[in-house]
Amino acid sequence: MRIYDYVDEGLGHSSYLIDIGDGTVAIVDPPRFATAHEALAKQLKSQIMWTFDTHSHADYVTGSPRLALQVGATFVAPATSHLETAHQPVTDGDSINLGNNLSMTAIATSGHTPDHHAYILKQSGVPVALFSGGSLMVGTIGRTDLCGPELTESLAHEMFHSLRRFDDLPDSLNVYPTHGAGSFCSAPGSTERITTLRHERVSNSLFALKDEATFVEQLINGFGTFPSYFARLPELNRLGPNHYEALPLLSQLNPTQVESHLKQGGVVIDVRPSAAFADGHLAGSISIALRPVLASWLGWIVKPDQPIVFIIDDDQDRAELVRQCFDIGHERLVGELTFGIKSWTNSGRPVEKIKFVEVPEMVGQIIDVRQTNEFHLGHVPTALNIELGSIAHAEIPNGALTIMCGHGERAMTGASILAKHGHTDIVVLNGGSDTWSAATGIQLVTE
Repeated sequence: MRIYDYVDEGLGHSSYLIDIGDGTVAIVDPPRFATAHEALAKQLKSQIMWTFDTHSHADYVTGSPRLALQVGATFVAPATSHLETAHQPVTDGDSINLGNNLSMTAIATSGHTPDHHAYILKQSGVPVALFSGGSLMVGTIGRTDLCGPELTESLAHEMFHSLRRFDDLPDSLNVYPTHGAGSFCSAPGSTERITTLRHERVSNSLFALKDEATFVEQLINGFGTFPSYFARLPELNRLGPNHYEALPLLSQLNPTQVESHLKQGGVVIDVRPSAAFADGHLAGSISIALRPVLASWLGWIVKPDQPIVFIIDDDQDRAELVRQCFDIGHERLVGELTFGIKSWTNSGRPVEKIKFVEVPEMVGQIIDVRQTNEFHLGHVPTALNIELGSIAHAEIPNGALTIMCGHGERAMTGASILAKHGHTDIVVLNGGSDTWSAATGIQLVTE
């Protein structure tokens, strides 16, 4: 038996393939397109027989229904998820025989979500791995506010009691969480992805707490904001996502078609590097650079029913772009501008620019678009914190603006949104708060 882990750095999502050792494999919490898992199964000359979901995911579209349809795997999920897709429901204590003396036992661990179950992998009846899903994570605990503010506290109490169900498991047991660093599903924790119960008992202050009231207070106080698309994905996963055998290709559009899309109120997302966007872009387009975190920001900024046209550089990975969109349920992808920005300028159409500046060139009010918890760790004294996810609807000061974040990518996204809403005197800091502090010699403010 061997366990392989797969990490989506952008979503902070981990999934796992269990090589059962008898020509079959099982997968835990697969992404929508589990192509890497399928490739490994093929390499191992093994059949994907099982796919397990720990809960109704809010941060990504589950791949289990697709695996069930495509390769004939049995989809196992908590009965309390009330899925409308074909699956084998499990309740607390149910055990699935995987073969080769391996079994998977479901443990009801509500808290992160009401339906949450962890799974204990056993070999000849002895626990060898804990797939903790969104409950116990490396250095932290899963957040309990994703199902709405009215359930946050009650689910935090449930989480406290759910974690106690791990108390009798051995220190040496490896823990394989679904969420981790980079995930908005967890409170801030470690950058490590896999841990042991011994390590968490010693180093995870929340897990170590034995007083329920203190646990609930500290857990809730550690929550930040999360992408707006989280509100709709659990229901999409419950109903079952649209089935695609493979990632679709982007249609090719000429400048006239893109122009018409814009005039009709469509969204144009420019996924080129921020510096390229700064040098020239379509008026009204939004900059979200193609990097691992694109999906989170796209899902936060763009509504799922909005049709999207992309501006892409020739050397960028279109399959990766489409995969990230589909991972969060954004499927209304109209296409891309053929030959990118060059075809727009070659047609004689104008572009707009947003200047990257160094610290001495900063102007007007500074707006820091980082998450509030990042902002509190150190920020420019005069900066106004408006998180990127809310900037489109925030009250923005009049006059000149300097937008900043940690490096510049999120700031350029924020600047492009403000430009789309009519702000004209905008620059973006090339760097972040540390850049400003080093240039000015002034200490950052911490809170």
